[in-house]
Amino acid sequence: MASRTQMLKECGQSLWLDNIQRKEVHDGTIKMLIDKDGVCGITSNPTIFMKAVSKSTDYDEQIKKLAREGKTASAIYHRITIDDIRDAGQLLLPVFEKTGGEDGFVSIELNPQHAFDAEKSIAEARGILSEIGLPNIMVKVPGTAQGAVAVRELIAQGLNVNITLLFSPMHYRRVALAYIEGLEARDKQGHDLSVVHSVASFFLSRIDTRVDKKIDALFSKEPADKLRALLPGLRGQTAIAVAKVTYAIFKELFFSARFTKLEQKGAHIQRPLWASTSTKDPQYRDVKYVEALIGRHTINTLPPETISAFRDHGVAKPTIEDGIEGAPELLKKIEEPGISLEKIYQELQDEGVKAFETSYLDLLKSIEEKAQALRG
Repeated sequence: MASRTQMLKECGQSLWLDNIQRKEVHDGTIKMLIDKDGVCGITSNPTIFMKAVSKSTDYDEQIKKLAREGKTASAIYHRITIDDIRDAGQLLLPVFEKTGGEDGFVSIELNPQHAFDAEKSIAEARGILSEIGLPNIMVKVPGTAQGAVAVRELIAQGLNVNITLLFSPMHYRRVALAYIEGLEARDKQGHDLSVVHSVASFFLSRIDTRVDKKIDALFSKEPADKLRALLPGLRGQTAIAVAKVTYAIFKELFFSARFTKLEQKGAHIQRPLWASTSTKDPQYRDVKYVEALIGRHTINTLPPETISAFRDHGVAKPTIEDGIEGAPELLKKIEEPGISLEKIYQELQDEGVKAFETSYLDLLKSIEEKAQALRG
C-alpha cells in the first residue's frame, strides 16, 4: 500500500526534498526517501549548505585538503557545493531517466551576490552546469527583474532553471513569460526544446508570517469589533490564497494556444513549486502548506521534518482547485484595512535575497575558520 507521501504523486504532485547533507547522500538516507516516500528531487540553498558545513564534520577532510593546497574560502565553497550537487544528481539520475525528465532534478543556487546582475548570473550558471555535466541539474535564479532577464537567456541557451524567491503572483507571471519567451527564442534558432526544464519556486509560509503580524498589529491598535467585521478569520489565509491565484495564472499561460505550439515541438511545462512549506506558526497544522496545495503539474519541496509529519498524518487528495475562484476576492479583503500585499511581496523577496547573501558570507567565514584550524 502506498504511503501518504507516495500518494501525492497519484494526485499529480511531485515531492522534492528541501535539504542536502553530504552524509545523507552517501549513507542511504536519501535513497530511502526516494524508495519509501516517493521523493523525486532535491533543492538546496546557501542557508542549507551553511548549516551542513558549520554543524557537522562531514566536510572537514575536504576543507583541510583544499586549504593546504592554498584554496580560498570561496574556491572551497565552490568545490564543496559542486561535489555535493553532482553526487546527489547521480543518485537521482535514475528518477530523471524513468520519468522522462519530469523529475529527478537537483537544484543549486547561484551566488546570491549576483541576484541583481543578469550577465554575471548567466555566466555563472553556464559554468556550473558545464562543470557538473549532468542533465538533471537546475541552477536557481532569484525571481527579480534582472533574474527574469537571465532566465530568458538561460532557457534560450538550453539550460535548466529553478526560479526562486517568488512571493508575488505578478512576479510569477513575469518569470513564467520569461521561460516561454526563452523557449520561443530557442525555437527560432532551430534548437531542441525537449532538453530544457524549469520550475518556478513560490515561497509560502513567510507570507502568512508577515501578513499575520500586520493583522495582529491592527487588532492591537483598532477597535476589535470593527476589525472582526472587516477581517473575519483571515489570519493564516493569505499564502494559500496567493498560491491559488498563482496556479490560476499558471493554467492560463501553460494551457494557452501560445504554449501549446511550443509543447507540440517538445517543450515542457514549467511547473509551480511550493517552497517554504514548513509551518512557522504553531497555531497552524504542521502540514498546512502541503494539504491545501495538492494538484496536477505541481511540486512541493519539504524539509525532512515536514515529510515525516505528512507521512504520519497528512491527507493526500487534490485540493489546489478548491476555492480558487474566490482567492482574488479574499486577498482584496485582506488589503481593505490598509495592508499592502504588493509591498509585502517585494519586502519578502528583498529580504530573501539578503538572507541568502548573509548565509553565503557566513558560510565563507565558517569555511575560513575551519580551514585555518584544520591547516594546523
